[in-house]
Amino acid sequence: MTRAAPPVIAVDDVIAEINAGPDGPKVAAFFDFDGTLIQGYSANALIVHRARNLELGPDEFVRTMLAVLSGPLDEAAFQDLMLQGIRGWVGRTDDELMELGEQLFAQEIAGALFYGTWRLVRAHQKKGHTVVIATSATRMQVQPMAQELGIDHVLCTELETENGVVTGGIVGRPPWHEGKAAAVREFARRHRIPLKNCHAYANGHEDVPFLDAVGYPHPVNPGSELARHAGEQAWSVVRFRSKRSQFHPLALARTTGLFGGFAAAVGVGAVAGVLTQDRRGGVDTATSLFGRLGGQLANIRFKISGEENTTRRPAVFFINHQSTLIDMLVTTRVVQRGFTVVAKAEVKQVPVLGQLFSMADVAFVDRSNTSKAVSALQPAVDRLRNGVSIVMSPEGTRSFSPKVGAFKKGGFHMARDAQVPIVPVVIRNAGEIMWRNAKVAQEGTIEVVVHEPLPTENWTKADLDAWVPRMRQLYVDTLDDWPGTVAGKKWSEAIAEAASAVRK
Repeated sequence: MTRAAPPVIAVDDVIAEINAGPDGPKVAAFFDFDGTLIQGYSANALIVHRARNLELGPDEFVRTMLAVLSGPLDEAAFQDLMLQGIRGWVGRTDDELMELGEQLFAQEIAGALFYGTWRLVRAHQKKGHTVVIATSATRMQVQPMAQELGIDHVLCTELETENGVVTGGIVGRPPWHEGKAAAVREFARRHRIPLKNCHAYANGHEDVPFLDAVGYPHPVNPGSELARHAGEQAWSVVRFRSKRSQFHPLALARTTGLFGGFAAAVGVGAVAGVLTQDRRGGVDTATSLFGRLGGQLANIRFKISGEENTTRRPAVFFINHQSTLIDMLVTTRVVQRGFTVVAKAEVKQVPVLGQLFSMADVAFVDRSNTSKAVSALQPAVDRLRNGVSIVMSPEGTRSFSPKVGAFKKGGFHMARDAQVPIVPVVIRNAGEIMWRNAKVAQEGTIEVVVHEPLPTENWTKADLDAWVPRMRQLYVDTLDDWPGTVAGKKWSEAIAEAASAVRK
């Protein structure tokens, strides 16, 4: 007898169900970590680190591989495997391990975050739900991601310590199989949360008891055994497309094409600038060519809303920043020509890069003197007054996740001083295509919303200060409720109302 495959549900539909449900902390959302919040296993990054540092003996490696290949582990076998794995940490301090966890997070684990699961986390957080990571991984593997996503509660395998030093033991029962279900039940009991109102997300068959424990189970990218169980229980499953390895031939080919397209565009632009003796025209040729060519060579498509809002020039274009090369590709596709960027003054002295940036008419600003930070922006203001737009990230740096960081005031000062508008450009999933530390680009569609320009004429300091948090909230709201509203209103309406409120 052929069993029915479980129905597949889109993330948007799950979010719609969440939004239709009750608000408040008495609803919990429990997220498994490995394979659910992130692609793959966080332990892989740890194993590679230990192998590189000659901390992983051949006997431990063989035992680990045999345990993995032997199939599903029961609680006793899992605990034995964990005890074997942490023997190499005996004598190290808890602080050292957490520092290592932060390092692995920044280098690899953050880039494995599923964008779809991040959206689910945000949906629960917006409803005021109690969000929990429930995992058999150790705290050093999980805590950095929890902090990045604003998740306060973590149920994980806790290492035994004495005076802050790891002893080689485990505290209590690891959250694995029935142990994870037990940990979730105990958490719900302590917080007086009815499990019938709760959601759980997991990918492995060992998590069946965990999923069975709640009223709203959500298998995510389930393996065959969990998919079979989901079909029997008529659970809807959520599936995300996995990213290709940096060694995959297609990924390497796409990335080569992307970099090749960039090099070709720069070369054509440089030649055009020399032949026409028009440096600005050469830059525009390079940017517009890369915007058209780069995506085609890398099989990266664009879905852009509000493109008509890019026509008002000059302007300061704000983009949320996750991926240097992909953000550059998006910028050249959306803004196309007539713009430059801002860079630190010291970059001008870097061989080759400094010359390329100078050719591209980059606005170099001196950020070494924080007391004169506003006056240091004068080169960028001069570009704007001369009719050249500025593209920049108000966050100032690339983020580890799609989370919107704090906005700096520099771009707002530029726009006000030059009396030009600010154009908010919200990029939905650049990190999915090429995360900040990724070596290769993924294929896919990048979604972009260009919101209506925000006028800055006659702004006072109070106006500027008021618009910094309002603008950041637009990015948060757009990513949470694509393509974005502010308290249920269109951005144009919010501009008019907020401007009126500021004047009062």
